[in-house]
Amino acid sequence: MNLQRPLLLASNSPRRKELLSSLGLKYEVLVKEVNEDFPEHLKREEIAEYLAAHKADAYTADITDEALITADTIVCLGDRVLNKPADFEEAKEMLLSLSGTHHEVITGVCILTKEQKTVFHDTTKVYFKQLTEAEVTHYITHYKPYDKAGAYGIQEWIGMVGIERIEGSYFNVVGLPVQKLYATLEELGIVTL
Repeated sequence: MNLQRPLLLASNSPRRKELLSSLGLKYEVLVKEVNEDFPEHLKREEIAEYLAAHKADAYTADITDEALITADTIVCLGDRVLNKPADFEEAKEMLLSLSGTHHEVITGVCILTKEQKTVFHDTTKVYFKQLTEAEVTHYITHYKPYDKAGAYGIQEWIGMVGIERIEGSYFNVVGLPVQKLYATLEELGIVTL
């Protein structure tokens, strides 16, 4: 795989780094603290795209010939957006609210170059079985999912025992819709085989 310009990933997420590396792409990590508030009038897909684009805006002055990738994943239960839980009780409440139903995971992605900004999103439906309180407590205690939207990682224990099925991209739920990302990078001429 050939990169037509240097690639930057603006994320400290070990999952995003692993997925990008698995695509066979070489990249540098560049991270800044960015406020993740968003306007309340935005719809779910708009929130994910807004946050990804907003993160990219913080790097505009740093970009010369590189392509920068930013992403933001949100978990939506109906119209409610479940962010990263602040503590054990909030994580427990989130997981119990996801139990026995389905929700959507939406990842917004922004690819920023000096010439243009490309923003897109991917949505995956996730179906949880009815979780017991013991399962939820075990997961939070042993896996500490405080850095994850919706208080869970699909690739962790709770995903293995609790998720019955998904509709859409598994990798999107992990945190990066790699199929759409690769197709967009190819379309923009940033990646070639």
